[in-house]
Amino acid sequence: MMSHMPTVTCESVGPPPERSEELVTGSPLPPRLRAPSSGVGARQDSTVQVIPVHLSRAAMLAAAACGIGAVLLLRGWMDSVRAAKKTRRARIRRDESFGLAEKAVKEFAEQNPGIDSNEVTALSLNELCKQLKDGELSPHAVLHAYIEKALQVSRRLNCSTEFLLESREQLREIETHQDGLLFGIPVSIKDNLNYKGHDSSCGVISKLDQPATADSVLVQVLKRQGAVPFVKTNVPQGLLNYDCSNPIYGQTLNPCNLQKTSGGSSGGEGALIAGGGSILGIGTDIGGSVRIPASFCEICGFKPTSGRLSLRGCASCVRGQKSVLSTAGCLAKDVDGLALCMKALLCEDMYFLDPTVPPVPFKEQVYSSTRPLRIGYYENDGMTLPSPGMSRALREVRELLEKAGHTIVPFTPPRLFYAMHELTIRGILADAGVSLLSNLKGSPIDPCLKDQTNSYKLPLIFRKICSFFLNPLYPRLANAIQGTCGVSSVTDLWKQHADVEDYTHEFIAEWRKLELDVVLCPMLGPAYNFGFCGKLTCASSYTALYNLVNFPAGAVPVSTVTQEDENELKHYKGNFGDIWDKTFKKAVTGGQGLPVAVQCISLPWQDELCLRFMWEIEQLVKQHRNQ
Repeated sequence: MMSHMPTVTCESVGPPPERSEELVTGSPLPPRLRAPSSGVGARQDSTVQVIPVHLSRAAMLAAAACGIGAVLLLRGWMDSVRAAKKTRRARIRRDESFGLAEKAVKEFAEQNPGIDSNEVTALSLNELCKQLKDGELSPHAVLHAYIEKALQVSRRLNCSTEFLLESREQLREIETHQDGLLFGIPVSIKDNLNYKGHDSSCGVISKLDQPATADSVLVQVLKRQGAVPFVKTNVPQGLLNYDCSNPIYGQTLNPCNLQKTSGGSSGGEGALIAGGGSILGIGTDIGGSVRIPASFCEICGFKPTSGRLSLRGCASCVRGQKSVLSTAGCLAKDVDGLALCMKALLCEDMYFLDPTVPPVPFKEQVYSSTRPLRIGYYENDGMTLPSPGMSRALREVRELLEKAGHTIVPFTPPRLFYAMHELTIRGILADAGVSLLSNLKGSPIDPCLKDQTNSYKLPLIFRKICSFFLNPLYPRLANAIQGTCGVSSVTDLWKQHADVEDYTHEFIAEWRKLELDVVLCPMLGPAYNFGFCGKLTCASSYTALYNLVNFPAGAVPVSTVTQEDENELKHYKGNFGDIWDKTFKKAVTGGQGLPVAVQCISLPWQDELCLRFMWEIEQLVKQHRNQ
């Protein structure tokens, strides 16, 4: 702390020397304005003569302030103009790609009048693979059928950002990849996966007009396996949100209900696949970004162990964050589609292109196993009480598993409050949100993200004060705000990383004590009304926990919301009865007929076991419906 200096006036020290006047004014004062060097008049004159100097200082400060303000206003205006131009160019590129795609479809249809596109897009992934391998369908016919369908779906749901017309050129060389597991299969890719010559915007304007110079490793592997990446899909602004809207491309709609969000951040993938415009998609997941849109849109989504698939060439707005690990994942209409995708990606090409990925091929014997499982189970994680539809669906699946001969064991994730607030939120926002905000500079903030970014913009001291005073009444909210303060030093960051490691082993020890194979737990749903995802970061605890501990996790749709569920929702109070519980109730209201899913978990590197568990549930639900 600096000590206070005594205040000194001109009257107390006498006239300032002439040299001081020169320093203040920048040039010697005229003789008639100089203070007399002695006498009574000297004191009076000096007091009078300094006033213009102080006035000059004030005027200079005011002028400087006005100048700085004008510069800032001009800079802000110029930033907004640049943002508008970049956004306009991005939309023009999107519209042009849509136009070219439509033209390509029309030309192909004229040259091949006997092909029914609807019959092609109605096939399952395994059936489509077989017909392509057998030569019953050509890759050209399949690609154009899916381009046509994707155009229809995208115009309805606003889920695609750009068609990759280079895919038609790729077909010229596709015969060289006929042995690939995904030969001729059109694949959609999330916006943030690099595709040469195209932006990976992450939904932020600052990343526009920066086309990728090379394909991401995953795109390269897909091509080597014979797949045809043909369209990029929409994401939320900055990716750290489970809605799907940004200022560049707008809001993606849910194919099950146009008044609901598709989820995020792989929300464009979820909507396009569920709408029939893609049969297989690649997304990324840092807190549920593959699983939530799968749940909201009634498809399957899988997040493998982080490190199992390469992230080389995947754009991010918080690159370098290591506490909560992101991973690439896949989305498809059924679990066999997910398994086929993983088999194709876990190949020698990926290990060659990215040697940091462990060379562990897909374990078919684990996926095909039929041995009974010992299944951990919990219905409420203590953070967000599931919606009535979520709870009912989970109980129904538990009963089906018990009848099938599996053992169900109660399981409670250890210290969830601590894990979410001190490790997950504090880890993702270790920089207090600075990296995300820097990527948003010069861009309007999308409504889906405003609630989050408003809190990140608050001074740290204000966040800490708010957390302190809110804690007695709203502990969840208070702890979440404290978590957004991030870490205070490198030492603090290292400790945080060590705490994540310790917690992960604590979690595994609890798992081992119960001798579990897998865990069954709620999956967030049904799909939210618009505008609620950014207000309910707490509800992501069911999914983000498994990014923190780096366990494989997948979502499988199992039921739909009934009228009884909606009636029960009217009496929903939540675990705390706080503002977040009330907001969650509003978010899921009006969900009758919407899908609900369950979540399947396994230990790290046991990705095939997680997929096998997902497949088991999918088959049991199908059998039950057919009875």
